Amino acid sequence: MRTSVFKHISDPDSFKAQLLGWAQQFREVIFLDSNAYPQQYGSYDVVLAADAFTSIKTDYHNAFEDLKQYQQQAKDWLFGYLSYDLKNDTEVLKSQNFDGLHFPDLFFFQPKKLFLLKDNELEICYLNMCDDEIEYDFQEIAESQKSEVKSCPSVSIEQRISKESYLEKVGEMLKHIHRGDIYEANFCMEFFAQNTEINPLSIYEKLNAISEPPFATFFKNNTDYLLSASPERYLRKEGTKIISQPIKGTAKRVFDEEMDEKSKLELSQNPKERSENIMIVDLVRNDLSHTATKGSVQVEELCGIYTFKQVHQMISTIVSKVDEATAPLEIIKTTFPMGSMTGAPKISAMKIIEELEETKRGLYSGAVGYFTPNSDFDFNVVIRSILYNSKEKYVSFSVGSAITAESKPESEYEECLLKARAMREVLSDK
Repeated sequence: MRTSVFKHISDPDSFKAQLLGWAQQFREVIFLDSNAYPQQYGSYDVVLAADAFTSIKTDYHNAFEDLKQYQQQAKDWLFGYLSYDLKNDTEVLKSQNFDGLHFPDLFFFQPKKLFLLKDNELEICYLNMCDDEIEYDFQEIAESQKSEVKSCPSVSIEQRISKESYLEKVGEMLKHIHRGDIYEANFCMEFFAQNTEINPLSIYEKLNAISEPPFATFFKNNTDYLLSASPERYLRKEGTKIISQPIKGTAKRVFDEEMDEKSKLELSQNPKERSENIMIVDLVRNDLSHTATKGSVQVEELCGIYTFKQVHQMISTIVSKVDEATAPLEIIKTTFPMGSMTGAPKISAMKIIEELEETKRGLYSGAVGYFTPNSDFDFNVVIRSILYNSKEKYVSFSVGSAITAESKPESEYEECLLKARAMREVLSDK
């Protein structure tokens, strides 16, 4: 079904920039970049999928079943996203908040053209119907020059929830916690700009340069764009092994090396941050148990501290084993949305989130990734991301933090502003 050609790439950094620039001609594009971040689990440094042969686009109703049928019939590489609002497919939940983006709830496509880069080795993997284009395309990519990107005016960002309202809403969430309705919930707010045009490629490149995260994504579906600097993996399948790596716990980087180490140490020992992380670990263990073989759910690493360009993060790794006959979509369906973006207990937290937030989350806090022909998969968590509908001229990014019994509303607000800084910076940069 596909033809593979292998090439040696002497300068991978230059090549990946050329590859992404070349891909802009296509209607459907997913570009995934690990930014050479050291990872225990990972298959490729860079992946580009472009030009849909087939695709699926739907709202939340029956979405997981529709995707399951598509994945089983295609038995090929599939790339796309799951929006947060697919929660409404698996539970009696709703999403009635404001939506300025209007993205479909689910979108996946089977690419005609696929590039897989690991170290200096590139696999070009085209559907047989267009494999005669491989050499021409490779030559075109290799000879392409970085075009001058037309700068756009600085974007004027508005905040959907005022500071005063944010503090009130976190107070309401704390009341739910003290009553015992929930233990923890991830509360998010939107920053947005209307009647605005941006250059998606330029914004993505700036955002990625600031953060260099392991799950960076440039996604395009015609007029819908995701420009993501996500540091978080949602779920990965390697054969019968399932890996989840939730992030809970954030501390800012400091220019002074000694002070930076102190910030890192304080995060590792912070009882509030650890309790946040451990609550989500318990939730993920429970989610994975729905499809795991008996006794196979394990915590490989609890509250590990990882350093990124902007922040230190607390990350745990939970794994399980599944039976070979278990459908990939069943594993995703029983763990989605990811616990790090909901809270515990999950359904109660999602109901309270819907009451208190003012924007439909959509693709934010959903997942982007791919299925392989042998039914493995890898998905990130859509955070630290800018969403753009070029037809509606609407730009949006959201940030959130975990609210627990120990939360101080002012501190949570400051954490949100810290997380928003990189997105605000690249949008306001002329």
